[in-house]
Amino acid sequence: MTEQLFDFFSAAGRETALFLISMVPLIELRGSIPFGAVMGMPWYTVFFISIVGNMLPVPFILWLGRPIFRWLKTTRLLSGLTAKYERRLLSQADKVTRYEAIGLCLFVGVPLPGTGAWSGAAIAALLGMRFWPALLSIFLGVLIAGVIMTLGAYGVVGIFSLF
Repeated sequence: MTEQLFDFFSAAGRETALFLISMVPLIELRGSIPFGAVMGMPWYTVFFISIVGNMLPVPFILWLGRPIFRWLKTTRLLSGLTAKYERRLLSQADKVTRYEAIGLCLFVGVPLPGTGAWSGAAIAALLGMRFWPALLSIFLGVLIAGVIMTLGAYGVVGIFSLF
């Protein structure tokens, strides 16, 4: 699915496709950086575009996350799914609440399934964390994940290019 999404957005150019993919929930920069590497784009371009694209939705999620969750739970179509997603996020929130800003940074920074800027921002919003500390923690986490993914993606691509 990620490849089809990348192909769809590629019509606007590789950089635009990379930017848009890095904003997609669950894919984020964990998907955009490897795709940029596979596309042969320079690591620094991929890193910068992926960080900016991944961070763009975060302030809106922090500001509007709680009201959106509250509203979605009142809709007939999405109430069950929203409640389930909220429970899943809050089940992971103990890692964040125990260490607050550092916990949020590490939650976002460790590139594992279910973690990332979107999930971190949603958890911060649901927990009522203050905007600026949450934003800074998420940004630092995105930088950490970006470095890890860039080293991994470009290391793997570099190794394969030797053969």
